[in-house]
Amino acid sequence: MRGTTQRRYSYWFYAPAGVVYGVIFVLPTLISFYFAFTRWDLFESEWIGLDNFRQFFSEQSLRSSLVNTLVYAVTTSGLKVVLGMLLAIVLTSSIRLKGLLRALTFFPVLVSTVAVGITFSVLLQPDFGIVNAALAKVGITGPDWLGDPDTALLSVAAVDVWKGVGLATVIYIAGILSIPRDYYEAVEVDGGGAWTQFWNVTLPLARPATFTVILLSFIGGLRSFDLIWTMTGGGPGFASDTIASVIYKQYQAGFYGLATAGNVVLFLLVSAIVFPLARFFSSREVDL
Repeated sequence: MRGTTQRRYSYWFYAPAGVVYGVIFVLPTLISFYFAFTRWDLFESEWIGLDNFRQFFSEQSLRSSLVNTLVYAVTTSGLKVVLGMLLAIVLTSSIRLKGLLRALTFFPVLVSTVAVGITFSVLLQPDFGIVNAALAKVGITGPDWLGDPDTALLSVAAVDVWKGVGLATVIYIAGILSIPRDYYEAVEVDGGGAWTQFWNVTLPLARPATFTVILLSFIGGLRSFDLIWTMTGGGPGFASDTIASVIYKQYQAGFYGLATAGNVVLFLLVSAIVFPLARFFSSREVDL
């Protein structure tokens, strides 16, 4: 009886967080699911069933925006994993000014995404941008990074990696520093070098950090909007449109029900990809 009372009492500690979570996340999500089936404005709504979803999936730019979203998410998360781990290995080694270098690596994470987008949209200008001017100094003619359909999306992805790799690095630093030094010393005793230490110790034992970086980066990539909209507006044409930017354009046009249906589709897409991925990563962590 006492144990039951203690368990019931302890559950009350979850109540404040549950209320906040329900009001801020669960309730708005349920309301958005309802409004996705209506034609609504700020004053009234009309139930129209699945019409918003039919119209959303008939959008001309939807197929290209879906491909762009997946390409953007995979590219940014993959580069953040690789670069984050490499930077973390360097920043946990015996180098000078380690603290300063860590701060400089993390600094872009603190800068406003909109400010980063505006800054790089100027730096990447084909005529007077610093990037093309630097390339011209070595005899290379730089492309129109944001105006060429072949380079626009990847250019934004590169800026996203520059801004977000600092967070991945910090996660990897924490993961690497949590690895006991005994493992590295055992490899040294067996005559193993730096590569052996990385391949047999750092890489497998930093797997939880890798899983965290992949999940956070992939979710951010699937939902990315502000940087893309600031730098390209989804253009040229539909070349850098993602699902989030298509939804925003629908809001701008006053199609609130249609845009809400798009948000529901994006929510389901992210959930369908991330939850199985998180479950897979959790099972792999158990095997460690």
